[in-house]
Amino acid sequence: MLKYKIRLFTFALIITSAALLSASENTWYLDKEQNWKTVSEQSQDKLLIAVAEAKKLVNTGQTKAAREAFEIIKEDFSKTAGRDLDSFIKAELLLSQRKLAKSARTYDKLLTKFPQTKFREMALDRMFSIGTAYLGGQKRRFLGVFEFSGYAEGIKIMEKVTDRVGIDSAMGIEAALVIARNYEQRKKFHEAYLKWWEISLEWQTGQIGRDALLGMAQSKQAIYNKNPEYKRPYYDASCLRSAKSYYERFKLLYSEDAKALGVDNILKEISEQLAFKEYIIGQYYKKTGNKQSANLYFNEVVSDWPDSDAAKIAKEMLGNHPTSD
Repeated sequence: MLKYKIRLFTFALIITSAALLSASENTWYLDKEQNWKTVSEQSQDKLLIAVAEAKKLVNTGQTKAAREAFEIIKEDFSKTAGRDLDSFIKAELLLSQRKLAKSARTYDKLLTKFPQTKFREMALDRMFSIGTAYLGGQKRRFLGVFEFSGYAEGIKIMEKVTDRVGIDSAMGIEAALVIARNYEQRKKFHEAYLKWWEISLEWQTGQIGRDALLGMAQSKQAIYNKNPEYKRPYYDASCLRSAKSYYERFKLLYSEDAKALGVDNILKEISEQLAFKEYIIGQYYKKTGNKQSANLYFNEVVSDWPDSDAAKIAKEMLGNHPTSD
C-alpha cells in the first residue's frame, strides 16, 4: 500500500513538473470563473474590452475621437494585436462616417481573411445591424447626394451573415427571418416563399417551424391573389393548390393556432377559387362548342367542390343532372 502511495505521489510530481515546464514561457492566473488562463489570454481580454469602449465612439459618429482611441489601443497592445485589428478598425471608422455599405464589405473581408479573428462576433454584430438598418428603410447614398433603396444591399448583407454562422444558429435564423418578413412587407411573395421554404428545411418544428409553414402557405396564396380579382381564374392555380396543402398541414399540426387564424375560412375561400377556375375552363369549352369537354369540367366542379358557389352554377350548366359525358 505504501509503495502504491509513493508511486502516485511520484506520478503527480512528474505531471506537476511537466506543467510547470510547459508554462515556463507563460504566466498563468486563475480568472473569476476559476479557469486557468495565461497572461497573453488576459491581454486579449483587455484588448476586446478596450475595443468595445472605442466602439461607443463609433456608435455616436465621433470619428476623430474613435480614431484617436484606436491609435492608443494599437500602441498599448502592439505585442499582442494582429493585422486583423487594423482591418476591424478600418471597418469601424467607415461605420462612424455612416458609410454603411463600405463598412459592411470591410467587416466581411475581415472575416474572410481572418476567419479565426477575435473580432468575429463584433464584426458579425455590426453586419447584422447594418443589414437590419437597410431592410428597415435606410437609404443608400451615391456621391453623398443621391439616395437609393437599400433593400437589396440589406438582403445581401443578411445572406452573408447567415452563410457565416449557419441558418441553424440564433443569429443565422434571425437574419433569415428578417429577410423573409421584409419580402412579405414589400409584397415580393415569390421571394418570401423561397426564403420560408429554405428556413423550413432546417427548422421543421417549434415556433420557427410553425412560422415557416404558415409563411409558405400565406406566400403561395398571396401569389395567386396578387392578380386582379377578375383575372385570377385565368392564371395558373398551382400556387393556390400548394397553399391549400400547406394550410391543411398547418391545421393538422397547430389546430389551436389554425382556429385563431381562421384557417377553415381560408381553406373555404381557396376551394371556391379552385372551383371557379375549373368552371371558367368549362365555360371556355362550352363557348367553343366542345360540349363534352365542358361537361367534363362542370362535373369535376360538382364532384370535387359540391358545396361551392361554382358547383351551383355548374349544375345549371349540366341541367341539374351531372353526367360523365
